[in-house]
Amino acid sequence: MRISALFAAIALAVGCGASAHAQPFPSHSVTVIVPFPAGGPTDTLARILSERMRTALGQPVVIENVTGAGASIGVARAAQAPADGYTFVIGNWTSHVGAGVIYPAAHDAILEMLPVSLISATPMMLIGKSSLPAKDAKELIAWLKSNPGKASAATVGAGSAAHVCFLHFQQQTGTAFALVPYRGGAPIMHDLAAGQIDMFCAEASQTLAFLRSGAVKGFGVMAKERWPAAPEVPTLDEVGVPGMHISFWNGMWVPKGTPAAAIVRLNEAIVDTLADMTVRRRLTDLGHVIAGREEQTPQALGAFHKAEIAKWWPIMKAANIKAE
Repeated sequence: MRISALFAAIALAVGCGASAHAQPFPSHSVTVIVPFPAGGPTDTLARILSERMRTALGQPVVIENVTGAGASIGVARAAQAPADGYTFVIGNWTSHVGAGVIYPAAHDAILEMLPVSLISATPMMLIGKSSLPAKDAKELIAWLKSNPGKASAATVGAGSAAHVCFLHFQQQTGTAFALVPYRGGAPIMHDLAAGQIDMFCAEASQTLAFLRSGAVKGFGVMAKERWPAAPEVPTLDEVGVPGMHISFWNGMWVPKGTPAAAIVRLNEAIVDTLADMTVRRRLTDLGHVIAGREEQTPQALGAFHKAEIAKWWPIMKAANIKAE
């Protein structure tokens, strides 16, 4: 009886261990790394998504803001996390295109991380403080030409979409002004509204409240067509600066080596979240254009991401952009 009881106990222990090992993913909280400061557009997006993903995954979704060095620190942190599906990163043009040219750690991390889903996109918009003397983009360009070096323009660090936007804008318009690096979009918008900085190439979604209140001026959208959320703002094509089209898109990635089953589960949670009408309304109200269902697959994000790198990296390298 004692031997039988011993074998029974061993069998029970082995069975429990196998059961624990085979627990469905996720069995505890997951962490999303946001490589930008709290309060900025990417952080806001992550928090809206995490609320609904908590339901889809059946586990808490914890936000961790890891900032600095043009978002490269957060990207590198995510890439070095255990490849078990419990840590993923939300990123955008700045963190997953621009940073790869400037920062070696981000370069390798960006190329190695595995895609989960494209989320949304908004165009970039050229905005300025309300006290600028120009009332539209044509007058702004004329004023900048008449006052070389006088104006200041904010960027989210070297290699950010805002940085590349302004470099391209200077080349296209023959203007010159100072570029001032910040750690994120939220402090820029605060300083812009307070009149402490003159201009910003902003992710359009973060401008709406400021535009509607009159705290900032909208000069031009960096897209082929006007932005539906602020149709009164012309495209730069319309004011004589053609071809300045920069889409500020958002996606999610996991560390290399993450099990395929975990990627599938995370993708299902994102797809479910983006189909939720409350989430869609909140994102639309912020000016996001939500990715179509066919764009939400890991394969679609992977292909799109590669195309963006192929388009922008040669331009940035030719400009010899260096870390600040």
